[in-house]
Amino acid sequence: MFIRTSDRRVVIAGGGEQGAQKARLMLKTDAELVLAAPVLDPELAALVTAGRAVHWRAGISSEFFRGAAMAFIATGCPAADACLHALARAAGCPVNVVDRPELCDLTTPSLVDRDPVVVAIGTEGTAPVLARQIKTRIEEMLPPTLGGYAELAGRLRSAVARAIPRERRRRFWSWVFDGPPRAAWDRGAEREAALLIKDAIARAGAMEPTEGSIAFVGAGPGAADLLTVRAVQRLQEADVIFYDRLVDPSVLELARRDAERVFVGKHVGAHAWPQERICGVIVAAAREGRRVVRLKSGDPGIFGRLTEELDAARAAKIKFEIVPGVTAVSAAGAAAGASLTARGVSDTLVLTTGMCRSGGNAPDCLRHAGPGTTTAIYMGVAEAANIVAGLLARGLPPKAEVLVGHAVSTSRERCIRCSLDQLVRTLDEEAITGVTTLMFAWPREITTIPAHALPRSIGSYEISGGNAIHSN
Repeated sequence: MFIRTSDRRVVIAGGGEQGAQKARLMLKTDAELVLAAPVLDPELAALVTAGRAVHWRAGISSEFFRGAAMAFIATGCPAADACLHALARAAGCPVNVVDRPELCDLTTPSLVDRDPVVVAIGTEGTAPVLARQIKTRIEEMLPPTLGGYAELAGRLRSAVARAIPRERRRRFWSWVFDGPPRAAWDRGAEREAALLIKDAIARAGAMEPTEGSIAFVGAGPGAADLLTVRAVQRLQEADVIFYDRLVDPSVLELARRDAERVFVGKHVGAHAWPQERICGVIVAAAREGRRVVRLKSGDPGIFGRLTEELDAARAAKIKFEIVPGVTAVSAAGAAAGASLTARGVSDTLVLTTGMCRSGGNAPDCLRHAGPGTTTAIYMGVAEAANIVAGLLARGLPPKAEVLVGHAVSTSRERCIRCSLDQLVRTLDEEAITGVTTLMFAWPREITTIPAHALPRSIGSYEISGGNAIHSN
């Protein structure tokens, strides 16, 4: 939070080095500094001599703090600090007591100052050294000329407001700060940058209406730091975000604050929003010239109903892009420390689902399971008993290992290993439901499968007598 200090008092109680440290920070503002102490050290006294601060030598009551923007208590005496803290609080003045986090309403950050651009780094008083380390990193990231560019934008803000319709301003400013004008400014061509912006403002009346777009973005399995860089960029550019129940709230925190967020309420087996309605609203938003993000958990192209939404975008001639994400099975394998394939053991990875379309036939999620294959089943908990029966009938040993990945990469993550014959019991005992994947590897050495369990054409399998023998 940034607090306006113009025409307001800031009180610093303490005349020593700690008080001087706070004064140095507040000198970056235009507040009236009031230094309350019997004696001031030379640095503070020089501020008074220069007219930048006022020296208060009289007694202090709660009324002294009333109306101040904030107060810093730094006498060096714990008892005096506590008394002054109580007086400031009684006057309703936010207060910071140096080196006493428990008595602080506010803490002072480390600052990266590119006036008027200011980056504040705070640790709530717990780790000031860490804050300074972060400050150093950010100082390296931001060019010294950044503040001047922000000032130029500020001077042109009213001209932009007059010339460019509200719905197109954000995109215009994105071009200013991320396009040719910014590149020109950063290389020192300040006049060129200003002319580019002014020319764009002058031509704004003749600009074509903004064209909307849809980005189908994979939100990953849950953890925000598993998003791709491109996914974060699209979230920060979006005007409106349509998201599902499985998208973790921490992912939405990466979007820009004023982006509209619309929950489309897709639940397994109970869709509050029918798919047709979702297709309709994302297309309608894009037709309004808005940048739409359709945020889907995992990877949008894996069991995410992406095809219907792509068809709707194509039919409406809306520009779109697909931003892939980390799918749940990849995250489950990583969380469990397991490889999804292994040379000479499992060289084929099958992604399948245990959930069928409403009114459709039960899914045959085992039709590709066989020697040399790792099979990952999404949404398979409800069909666990049928899956176990099908695998046993096909010849997978009862003691074959199954990896259960539940809510992987989130605070609710659980990775459980159990034998195939104990899968149903394990899911029941562990109360595993919802966002779960089941994964099992079928080693090459297990090659005999009852023939009746296999479809008649399955790639490299041959039917021989009563069994199906893998040709490898």
